[in-house]
Amino acid sequence: MKSSTFGEYLRKALPTPFTIALLLTLAAFVLPLVFIPEQPSVMEVLGYWYQGFWELLGFSMQMVLILVLGHTLALTPLAEKFTDKLTGKFATSPARAAALTGFAAMLAGFINWGLCLVFGAILARKVAERAKLNHTPINYPLVAAAGYSGMMIWHGGLSGSAPLVVAGEGHFLESLIGIVPVSQTLFSSLNLWVTLSLLVVVPGGLYLIGKRAPATPALLPQLKAAENTTPHPAPPRGAERLDRSPFFGLIAGLVIVGYSIYLAFTSEGGLSFLDLNYINFLLFGLCLLLHGSINRFLVAVQEAIGGASGIIIQFPFYAGIMGIMKYSGLIVVFANAFINNASPALLPFLTFLSAGLINIFVPSGGGQWAVQGPVVSQAAIGLGVPVELVIMALAYGDGITNMLQPFWALPLLGITGLEARDILPYTLLILLMGLLVYGFFLLLWT
Repeated sequence: MKSSTFGEYLRKALPTPFTIALLLTLAAFVLPLVFIPEQPSVMEVLGYWYQGFWELLGFSMQMVLILVLGHTLALTPLAEKFTDKLTGKFATSPARAAALTGFAAMLAGFINWGLCLVFGAILARKVAERAKLNHTPINYPLVAAAGYSGMMIWHGGLSGSAPLVVAGEGHFLESLIGIVPVSQTLFSSLNLWVTLSLLVVVPGGLYLIGKRAPATPALLPQLKAAENTTPHPAPPRGAERLDRSPFFGLIAGLVIVGYSIYLAFTSEGGLSFLDLNYINFLLFGLCLLLHGSINRFLVAVQEAIGGASGIIIQFPFYAGIMGIMKYSGLIVVFANAFINNASPALLPFLTFLSAGLINIFVPSGGGQWAVQGPVVSQAAIGLGVPVELVIMALAYGDGITNMLQPFWALPLLGITGLEARDILPYTLLILLMGLLVYGFFLLLWT
């Protein structure tokens, strides 16, 4: 099957993520009626769903903020200047453009997934624009795929949903697994080796592909106009001076960033301070500080907030699915199935594969942790496997099939002007590179 045909097939075969959430909810309604011996009534299952529907509102807001603020940070003038400087060094050859774009995008993905989504897309487009201006032949879809590669590494990074959730007090699985600090997940020797290996293997693979991939001059984006035709805003009047003044934004940003640094240095539990709330708090301060004025910050937030609509609408349904699984006893049934069919040595790898499959239908790390986290955690306890190992295995599986699932690629496709079928052949190759690295270390570590 040709790559363009395969991409078109996926686009036709996969409904929208919200429709998938509804279909999964329908399946969750049926499962207790089939697998639970007591066979609860339909109204009881509805009650489980309703009870769970509202349980993750705080978690949902954390996920919205980490995406919106990461996107907002990517729109700061400093980030724009940084990408401008990078493109001059990247757009010198097809292989170099792909390799360095992939390396930079994965570093951004390790820092923050919202930042990665936009930074990688902007960087890919600017590399292409610089290559076109310099008459340098490059493969634009390959560079765009490289800009998306950070979404394969993000869940093992500083904004990883599952590791940060379980590191915070009061998370929804605390009664089952307790608090798992990031020193055992994100900063474990396993994750550090995995991350370093990906930063070598993927750019190296992209470099070799860039050596062979044909140039795509017809797909290069239109160059921007030489002059900025945006009309200058009218001089501020009255209270507008406060909105446009750099004073308030800078002061607020400095206070937040300063207190974040204070929390980091005064923490008595090592890296225990690092959770979703801390990351979002620090991002808030950096965005205010680097945008300068309140007005610029709010304009950037307005541009970024559209990308969070999927989280806002879908997360209550994933929480409802979690409620059905938890209150009906499905968690125990599925965990027992894992325990009966997996050995302690294979559980992390099987968790990785199952998470990759589920991510195709639940394209949200936080939503997937809500649905699958209770099952794999219970299985790990039953088999005596360290729970931090299955947490990272789930995180890796969730990230790797982002290279196949086009949901999170929508911002990149919009910025680069490409279609999913253009980048899919190359993201599939990136997926295979990730499969080799993740699979090797998960099997080695057990």
